[in-house]
Amino acid sequence: MKGLFIISGLGILAMLAEIFKFKRLLYPIVLLGILVAYAANFMEFNNNMSIEHFNNMIRFDNVALAFSGVILITAFFWFILANDYFNNETSLADHFALVLFAITGGLMLTAFSNMTTLFLGIEILSIPLYVLAASKKNDMKSNEAGFKYLIMGSLASAFLLFGIALIYGATGTFDIMLMRSKISAGNLPMFFYAGVIMMLVAMCFKVSAAPFHFWAPDVYEGSSTVITALMSTIVKTAAFAAFMRLFLIGFGGINETWSLALSIIIALSLIISNITAAAQSSVKRMLAYSSISHAAFMLMAILAVNAHFSVQAILYYTLAYSIGSIASFTVLYQVSKNGDTSFEAFNGLAKRNPMIALGMLIAMLSLAGIPVTAGFFAKYFIFTTLMASSFKWLLILAVLTSCVGVYYYFKVIIAMYFKKPHTEEPLQIDASHAMLLGITSVITIVIGLLPDLILKML
Repeated sequence: MKGLFIISGLGILAMLAEIFKFKRLLYPIVLLGILVAYAANFMEFNNNMSIEHFNNMIRFDNVALAFSGVILITAFFWFILANDYFNNETSLADHFALVLFAITGGLMLTAFSNMTTLFLGIEILSIPLYVLAASKKNDMKSNEAGFKYLIMGSLASAFLLFGIALIYGATGTFDIMLMRSKISAGNLPMFFYAGVIMMLVAMCFKVSAAPFHFWAPDVYEGSSTVITALMSTIVKTAAFAAFMRLFLIGFGGINETWSLALSIIIALSLIISNITAAAQSSVKRMLAYSSISHAAFMLMAILAVNAHFSVQAILYYTLAYSIGSIASFTVLYQVSKNGDTSFEAFNGLAKRNPMIALGMLIAMLSLAGIPVTAGFFAKYFIFTTLMASSFKWLLILAVLTSCVGVYYYFKVIIAMYFKKPHTEEPLQIDASHAMLLGITSVITIVIGLLPDLILKML
């Protein structure tokens, strides 16, 4: 709870920085503020908190605190990655405020207990991202990305609101626990189930699952690399925390209504994302399509409808995926400063800068799910969670499509270690980015070697 207040307070402080002329101090203030928010978040464990004045519409239980912790850790690493981005931007205070309010929306999504708060959290998260996607004002692709994200995001929000309206009409409540008790009582009208499917469509759009993924590659490619990293990590974690809370707690009692539709969405996501990612010539677009595949894996845990194991699996997966993505986007940011995001830009990277290449190697192995990295156990926990369900055929499909994933992740590794560089000039890297790569690489290996310990800590 205090973490939410601290991050939203930092966003307000950022808006005042331009007026009171302390915007150059914002960066260290924000980094320190995130660490304080994480400490406050950690101290609230086993002490469920809610805002009684708002009818308990936000409740920070241990699950919410755990996902908030993942978001805050990722946010701290992201701001280290984005150091150059904030140094080079003229609208410094505006960009800080937008990012911090997006994180505020993400924290709300981990802890909502009312569909009104769900909608507010999604909009607080999404609206700053529409602006950030189009923040490269003189770049046509960035303008297109922001416009496309706005239009498609608005359509998804319309589906979400329509679904909420239908569910409220059937149950007479926005509170997900009261809604759950109404579902248990039975005798609900048919339009209630139509509302559930509409909310499923809206949430699948937010996590970029196929066939509602078509906005993601263009938005990821057109946005600045650091903004793409924000979308791929913090936004994805928050969206899955909300998806899980809504469908495991709110609609868990009627999983037969939405499980078949979700299984088809997962299958489409696995097939479309991996085949399309393998055909890409841009590493940035490849990472965009691969994020759809990772979304499908996390949806498999929700499909299992096993509250304890599903929460553990998604929590571990979001942490492993976020750390791996931050590392890969850090390297991509360094390599693509000349605007080239193709696989050829990575040719001979191991000779030009062995440390960057090693960081990218560990990140690619983790995203591909290779032992002994965090990504291996992330997929293992998903598989074991789904094993008890009736959708075992998805496991076979997931294993087969993961083999395709290994192919396109290893394309980057082959380019770095086995192809000749275009230039022998060493690739320089900022000290902060070098430190970030070192930290993320160590975390990826440690949580891959000690997965049970990490789960107990979380």
